[in-house]
Amino acid sequence: MDNLLELAKEIVLEYGYLGIFLIAFSESIIQPIPPDPFISGGTVFGLNPLNASLVATVGSVLGAVVGYFLGKILGEPVFKKIFKEKWYTKGEIMFRKYGVFAVIVAGLTPIPFKVVCWLAGIFEMPLGGFVIASFLGRFPRFLFIAFFSKWLSSFFS
Repeated sequence: MDNLLELAKEIVLEYGYLGIFLIAFSESIIQPIPPDPFISGGTVFGLNPLNASLVATVGSVLGAVVGYFLGKILGEPVFKKIFKEKWYTKGEIMFRKYGVFAVIVAGLTPIPFKVVCWLAGIFEMPLGGFVIASFLGRFPRFLFIAFFSKWLSSFFS
């Protein structure tokens, strides 16, 4: 945990909002580290919570669109190679049953968002609905993390 805090501090102090954007963008495509600790670290180390949330959301949604098109272009075989069969099976059930609400729930929870982005493309979810659902799932989550972290840090400063 200390290493993650140090990494968050380093990225925020060195790159600020751009660092948060890049982490959120790449996490929606392929990399495994969620933007949450960087948003949290950003607000603890002086970034504005609302701005950090918006930057992370925009980065995440733009990355989600890239993930969506990767899923659409590369399809099921590449997805299964990268993310494994179990995620495909779970995702297919989730998308068939819940559609756009699956994206919102995934955006709000610890479900790996990149998996949902790729699957949305594979299962040909309408892009507009996907983008809106991504925003509706990611923004409240990032906003909560930013303001909660800022509030919590006030007890330790």
